[in-house]
Amino acid sequence: MKDLTTDHLIPRSRGGDESADNVVLACQPCNVSRGEKGIFEWLGLKEKDKVHRLVAGKYLKQLLTLHEMAGTLDIAKDQITILCARCALPKVCEDWGTVRELTCFCLESILSYSK
Repeated sequence: MKDLTTDHLIPRSRGGDESADNVVLACQPCNVSRGEKGIFEWLGLKEKDKVHRLVAGKYLKQLLTLHEMAGTLDIAKDQITILCARCALPKVCEDWGTVRELTCFCLESILSYSK
């Protein structure tokens, strides 16, 4: 495949590192269109299950580690507002009509923006 680029699963601008666990190959158009978005934020609810299982596994491992470090791993569904209060993606949930609902976007709530 031509035009493959290095894509950071957790974007560097959002705390991602240069480790092999955080890097995959992606076509340039996908890498550019994703920008600094999380994978689920980029794909949306309808397309989220189309992530290749190896990429999804690496990404979920990265998110798990971030949630462990933040102490948010054991938050129950009825405590979702704890994640909502810290989330960098409230607009995404508003756009999808999932405010205060447990979705894949909650996994990415741990990501921060450096802006």
